[in-house]
Amino acid sequence: MPKKNKKTPLRKCLVSQEMLEKDQLIRIVKTKEGEIFVDPTGKKNGRGYYVANDLSVIETAEKNHVLERHLKTNDLQSIYNALKQVIHGETIE
Repeated sequence: MPKKNKKTPLRKCLVSQEMLEKDQLIRIVKTKEGEIFVDPTGKKNGRGYYVANDLSVIETAEKNHVLERHLKTNDLQSIYNALKQVIHGETIE
Protein backbone atom coordinates (compact mmCIF):
# COMPACT_ATOMS: atom_id res chain seq x y z
CA MET A 1 0.00 0.00 0.00
CA PRO A 2 1.29 3.48 -0.79
CA LYS A 3 2.06 5.78 2.09
CA LYS A 4 -0.40 8.55 2.78
CA ASN A 5 0.85 12.07 2.28
CA LYS A 6 0.90 13.91 5.57
CA LYS A 7 -0.53 17.38 5.55
CA THR A 8 1.92 19.97 6.73
CA PRO A 9 0.37 22.29 9.30
CA LEU A 10 -0.35 25.87 8.24
CA ARG A 11 0.24 28.87 10.47
CA LYS A 12 -0.37 32.59 9.93
CA CYS A 13 2.53 35.02 9.75
CA LEU A 14 1.96 37.94 12.15
CA VAL A 15 3.44 40.44 9.70
CA SER A 16 2.17 39.45 6.26
CA GLN A 17 -1.01 37.69 7.50
CA GLU A 18 -0.30 34.87 5.01
CA MET A 19 -1.04 31.24 5.78
CA LEU A 20 2.25 29.39 5.28
CA GLU A 21 3.54 25.93 6.00
CA LYS A 22 5.03 25.64 9.46
CA ASP A 23 8.52 24.90 8.10
CA GLN A 24 8.56 28.27 6.28
CA LEU A 25 8.06 30.17 9.54
CA ILE A 26 10.05 30.99 12.65
CA ARG A 27 8.34 30.50 16.00
CA ILE A 28 8.53 33.03 18.81
CA VAL A 29 7.45 31.80 22.25
CA LYS A 30 5.99 33.68 25.19
CA THR A 31 5.80 31.66 28.41
CA LYS A 32 3.36 32.11 31.27
CA GLU A 33 6.16 33.79 33.22
CA GLY A 34 6.46 36.41 30.46
CA GLU A 35 9.76 35.15 29.03
CA ILE A 36 10.03 35.73 25.27
CA PHE A 37 12.47 33.88 23.01
CA VAL A 38 12.93 32.52 19.50
CA ASP A 39 12.27 28.79 19.17
CA PRO A 40 13.91 27.43 16.00
CA THR A 41 12.84 23.86 16.93
CA GLY A 42 9.16 24.83 17.21
CA LYS A 43 8.65 22.55 20.21
CA LYS A 44 9.18 24.65 23.34
CA ASN A 45 6.35 25.21 25.82
CA GLY A 46 4.41 28.46 25.65
CA ARG A 47 2.24 30.50 23.33
CA GLY A 48 3.66 30.44 19.82
CA TYR A 49 3.74 33.37 17.41
CA TYR A 50 4.93 32.86 13.85
CA VAL A 51 6.90 35.10 11.49
CA ALA A 52 7.91 34.25 7.93
CA ASN A 53 11.50 33.12 7.43
CA ASP A 54 12.31 36.18 5.30
CA LEU A 55 14.58 39.09 6.17
CA SER A 56 12.29 41.70 4.58
CA VAL A 57 9.37 40.47 6.72
CA ILE A 58 11.49 40.74 9.89
CA GLU A 59 12.59 44.26 8.95
CA THR A 60 8.96 45.25 8.31
CA ALA A 61 7.97 43.86 11.71
CA GLU A 62 10.79 45.79 13.37
CA LYS A 63 9.91 49.04 11.61
CA ASN A 64 6.17 48.80 12.33
CA HIS A 65 6.55 47.32 15.88
CA VAL A 66 4.35 44.34 15.01
CA LEU A 67 5.80 42.00 17.63
CA GLU A 68 5.56 44.63 20.35
CA ARG A 69 1.81 44.92 19.73
CA HIS A 70 1.15 41.18 19.66
CA LEU A 71 3.42 40.27 22.57
CA LYS A 72 2.30 43.33 24.58
CA THR A 73 5.81 44.34 25.56
CA ASN A 74 8.54 46.78 24.57
CA ASP A 75 12.24 46.52 23.75
CA LEU A 76 12.33 43.39 21.62
CA GLN A 77 15.58 44.28 19.88
CA SER A 78 17.18 41.03 21.11
CA ILE A 79 14.31 39.05 19.57
CA TYR A 80 14.70 40.83 16.23
CA ASN A 81 18.44 40.12 16.32
CA ALA A 82 17.79 36.44 17.11
CA LEU A 83 15.31 36.22 14.21
CA LYS A 84 17.91 37.66 11.85
CA GLN A 85 20.47 35.14 13.12
CA VAL A 86 18.08 32.27 12.40
CA ILE A 87 17.49 33.55 8.86
CA HIS A 88 21.24 33.76 8.25
CA GLY A 89 21.67 30.21 9.55
CA GLU A 90 23.52 31.13 12.72
CA THR A 91 22.83 29.38 16.01
CA ILE A 92 21.25 31.37 18.81
CA GLU A 93 21.95 31.09 22.51
